[in-house]
Amino acid sequence: MRLMGFSLLLALCSGEALAQACVVHSTGARIDVKVCQQNRNIPEKLFAEGFCQPNLPGQTVEVQYVDQCPSGAFGVCSNAQVANMPYRQDIHYYGVATDAAYLQPFCEAQSQGTWLKP
Repeated sequence: MRLMGFSLLLALCSGEALAQACVVHSTGARIDVKVCQQNRNIPEKLFAEGFCQPNLPGQTVEVQYVDQCPSGAFGVCSNAQVANMPYRQDIHYYGVATDAAYLQPFCEAQSQGTWLKP
């Protein structure tokens, strides 16, 4: 039992991010967007309190924390870089698949990520 606790402590201190993701569902007038952000190297507290708490005036936002993003996404921006920061995440998009026409170029050009079709 003691060895198991030590292993967990070692994993936490090694700098490797544990599985951490959040599903963000926002709705408003003619808006219904659902994304899941899978953390790659963002500090856990910053990810949970900053990245998973969007400020979207006029919209109702629901956030659910999960170990990993659920299946069913029409596209994933893999290894997306956060603007002006050294952090990376995978962004899973759900809902209207035709939105890929706008999301894929943004993913590849702005976020320097790789667009994947699951």
